Amino acid sequence: MPLIKNILIINGSASSNSSNERLIAKLVRLIDRDFNCSVFHELKLLPHFDPQLSVEKTPKLVLELRKKVEVADGIIICTPEYVFSIPSGLKNAIEWCVSTTVFSDKPCGLITASAHGAKAHEELQLIMNTIMAKLSSETNLLIQGIKGKINTEGEFTDENTRGEVDRFITAFKAMLEK
Repeated sequence: MPLIKNILIINGSASSNSSNERLIAKLVRLIDRDFNCSVFHELKLLPHFDPQLSVEKTPKLVLELRKKVEVADGIIICTPEYVFSIPSGLKNAIEWCVSTTVFSDKPCGLITASAHGAKAHEELQLIMNTIMAKLSSETNLLIQGIKGKINTEGEFTDENTRGEVDRFITAFKAMLEK
């Protein structure tokens, strides 16, 4: 029997009870039989990126984030779009990891779930490719109009979205098996 893979899910939303948070909770329910999932909700607690502290005297929470990324078998980032970009907290977290190789060749799934989201999704893919994360078109998912596709209980109200999430999960599992 294969070992269960450890997945780190990074919530790019700074809002509590956001559509992204509900989507992540649903995602965890869908994959928890196959993966050990942990969710990083602490983006707001990370200090602003400081290149001088990135190598020496690195803040404890940054070191903890880097370690979580390093030991995870795969990463899923689920984020909204803020002003046609990824949220500053998510960008900040990724910047803290740039001076390391924790994302290099790390299997990653990217979900942008927002009202529109296309610009942020494109930007996130560019950033993750730049830091050499392992991506595929099948493990990239843009969910536009998320608020109308998942209810307050975290259930899909749109069958097409449910199907897209199922395909994302299947592709992510396949990526981890390679």
